[in-house]
Amino acid sequence: MRVPGWMFIAGLAAVIIITGGLALLAFSVARQVAIDAGEAGIQFVSADSLFRDIPTPTLPPTAAPPVIAHVTPGETPAPADAAPLPTAALDPAADYTWDDPRRFTVLLLGIDQRKAVEEDGPFRSDTLMVISVDPVRKTAGVLSIPRDLWVKIPGFNPGRINTANALGDGNAYPGGGPALAAEAVRQTLGITIDKYVRINFDVFTTVVETLAPDGVEICVKEVIDDPYYPDAGYGFIHVHFDPGCQILNTEQLLQYARTRHTEGSDFDRARRQQEVLKAMQQKVLSVGGITNFIGQAPALWEELSGSFVTNLSLDEIISLGTLVTEIPRENIQFGVIDNLYVDLATTNTGDQVLIPKTGAIRFLIQQVFNPQNDLSLSDLKTRAEAEKASIVVFNNTDVAGLAGLTRDWLAGRGVSIEQIGNTPQPTNGDTIIQVYTGKIYTGKYLAALMGIPADRVQPGADGLTNADIAILVGPDLQPKLSQ
Repeated sequence: MRVPGWMFIAGLAAVIIITGGLALLAFSVARQVAIDAGEAGIQFVSADSLFRDIPTPTLPPTAAPPVIAHVTPGETPAPADAAPLPTAALDPAADYTWDDPRRFTVLLLGIDQRKAVEEDGPFRSDTLMVISVDPVRKTAGVLSIPRDLWVKIPGFNPGRINTANALGDGNAYPGGGPALAAEAVRQTLGITIDKYVRINFDVFTTVVETLAPDGVEICVKEVIDDPYYPDAGYGFIHVHFDPGCQILNTEQLLQYARTRHTEGSDFDRARRQQEVLKAMQQKVLSVGGITNFIGQAPALWEELSGSFVTNLSLDEIISLGTLVTEIPRENIQFGVIDNLYVDLATTNTGDQVLIPKTGAIRFLIQQVFNPQNDLSLSDLKTRAEAEKASIVVFNNTDVAGLAGLTRDWLAGRGVSIEQIGNTPQPTNGDTIIQVYTGKIYTGKYLAALMGIPADRVQPGADGLTNADIAILVGPDLQPKLSQ
């Protein structure tokens, strides 16, 4: 298929806005003012073996975060396999169709680089995101990885994942920091990294001001008040957002995504960053966004090319951008490795880190990268039976006997319940299904059978049971039990 020249621009805009949004995500740490975000391709080992034999990181009592040793301050070296982005004009006669049917996944890195104060590298990464694209199904998933996740770093002591980029750049690791970060992600999440891109903070500012000069609409969900938002140097300014939908300009978008002054801190910030990413994607793929971009594309590309470090070729970037434009927004899933997917731990030096819950993260990656929303009830039942999960039911209401009624209702439909009981402190909330051991299809089957929305199938993180699945029955299920 021959793609007209304006489609190249659309595709390029899609890729730039993704990386630009991730550059924004990289702008998430209180100390940073300018950032480089990155993008790399990951290929799943296989759908069935993705999490087979994944090593579960542990935190030995005597372990301490690694010290970045033998790093000489100076200019951050470009990874060995990186090449400057070409600046040649796009060929309107070329065929940039993405013709590889295999899943293509991108690792995005953000590094803490302060151009305003002339800081030298190497830099730790303060944002990591993984974008996985399925070219056949036309779906994509975006997963945010917290900077404090405790991982295996090949050739170094285990440590926070945000140290991998600096260790790789500062110690001549083959491929540099992005390659080492990619290997750390692979060893922790079971995913192989093929490509990457690093971009600096100028990308986000330039792209937003070009594509959305009138601002972007964001619907703020809660009051955000941060009197200690870092300014362009080492000082602070006061930022404030009231709840409600509102148009934010470039500076406000950065502040909204960057502030950490919420109860959930880094986890809430990751969600806001993804919210900005979605809003910008919608803006750039709109007619107005593309129109704004077309006339300025050559100059913009020339300007941004110096802000990228990548092992993707220009042809690959344009082809990937073309593919992205073909993915409906409703086919893009977002996820954050937050408190439900990690255990908090403290090293012997007093540093707080996050230990991955392998089973819970397996659940999350399945939901984000490979959702099976089109499976019939019969298909879900077959997969659930193969998992042989143990199931318990807890009454999460003040209605006496609801757990027993649920057990009997499920038994009448061929589902065996091992135990019933009551939650320690009933909340009377809606029914949820908690998956503790990664047996996702059992949770999905129970939700479909009981008419529960799919988003109420969640990872178990409360230690309520040793079973594989726990059904926390809410008052919303009571009418169903009488049918």
